[in-house]
Amino acid sequence: MPETTITPPEIVKRNKALAVSPLKASSTLGATLAFLGMDRCLPMLHGSQGCTAFGKIFFIQHFREPMPMQTTALDQVSTIMGSDDAVVEGLATIAAKHAPALIGLPTTGLTETQGADIERAVAMFRAKHPEYDQIAVVPVNTPDYAGSLESGFNAALKAMIERLVPKASAAGTKPGRRRRQVNVLAGAHLTVGDIEHIKDLLERFRLRALVLPDISDSLDGHLTDADFSAVTIGGTRLDELAHAGDSVATLVIGSSLAGAADALAARTGVPDYRFAHLMGLEAMDAFITALAEISAEPVPERITRSRSQLQDAMLDAHFALGQARFAVAADGDLLVALTQLLAGMGAETVAAVAPSNSPALQQVAARSVKIGDLEDLEQAARASGAEVLITNSHGVHTAERLGIPLLRAGFPQFDLLGGYQRQWVGYTGTRATLFELANIVLGLHKGEIHAYRSSLKQWPEAEQDAAAA
Repeated sequence: MPETTITPPEIVKRNKALAVSPLKASSTLGATLAFLGMDRCLPMLHGSQGCTAFGKIFFIQHFREPMPMQTTALDQVSTIMGSDDAVVEGLATIAAKHAPALIGLPTTGLTETQGADIERAVAMFRAKHPEYDQIAVVPVNTPDYAGSLESGFNAALKAMIERLVPKASAAGTKPGRRRRQVNVLAGAHLTVGDIEHIKDLLERFRLRALVLPDISDSLDGHLTDADFSAVTIGGTRLDELAHAGDSVATLVIGSSLAGAADALAARTGVPDYRFAHLMGLEAMDAFITALAEISAEPVPERITRSRSQLQDAMLDAHFALGQARFAVAADGDLLVALTQLLAGMGAETVAAVAPSNSPALQQVAARSVKIGDLEDLEQAARASGAEVLITNSHGVHTAERLGIPLLRAGFPQFDLLGGYQRQWVGYTGTRATLFELANIVLGLHKGEIHAYRSSLKQWPEAEQDAAAA
């Protein structure tokens, strides 16, 4: 199947000094999300209590679960005079009280503005408390005034790889030693349902997925015997990372993970396959071809049937979606996936907005991409006559003002249940998405020809009215 050629869009930079109806989820939250995909992990955000509380509310509303998060809780004095002691004390308290396997230490805008050196603070902790050397600590700089959710996610994942995945020369690992194991770097745009489906696809090719990070195991909303846990339950285990260099291949899903993917390849020498997204026929064909090549197995009949079902769904949906006008706002990887899917169905993305600039935006299937907020999206959607809006739950009021329907996608989704669990990727996920989009457009009754009713014929309701009179 020939590859679709995407003309790079014009990137329109910000032209105002503040955000109105913010779209962006901060890079600090992105880093925290990555840490939450690790087993027995406890993220500790370096900043004030409010910095952590605000993000914690987002996670609780989205996943509908209690979130294991802590904070260094800086006060006015430590904010001005220095915060190293707060980091040391916080790490020691968490290590003594909860004994996690991993403590993630992302910074916030407050400490980045202060100029905190978290690497130095962690070194001070190691020197002062050697009794906790068995607990891994991963600091990462994630100022919430720079980047977005996916850039913070990539920064944390890269930091974990550089600190927790041993170099092949030191660990004695060898690419391909575990012939059925495949590393999977899962981007921030993937939901719990997406990652579960990817793992299932690998199993159908008799491959075992080592997912980094694996939120499908830690944030899938399962009940446990324990009433409460101060650390994550499930996710990628630290001992598995020691064998990442023995995998036969690495699958990288999301262009935003280029930095993390480069770090893993440099440390392990494992060859990788990189995919911008896994939505649509062309993207999934490339992914399935890679799995067949890695596993040396034929494509299972169930997957072949799912592909033919998607093809039929595309035929059914294109009558509704052809020439439909969409406005989309999301982080780069998700924006690329959605706009390319729409373009493949003959629809047009007339307004595209991303919270921050990134190389991935060059693959967006739209004439231009505005770096901005939901106010920018609303203005562009109104000016271009958009018929459907696609963004996170913050877009509800935007859609109401525009008078058009909203499809919720991305993070956060707090006004409906199950958004974190929805599957978007794969042949089956794409099929379900196309049906939902087509039904939304059909609900607009655009260009519908109503039934003709002759004025010369006495219709049943008219006869009833006459009898009643």
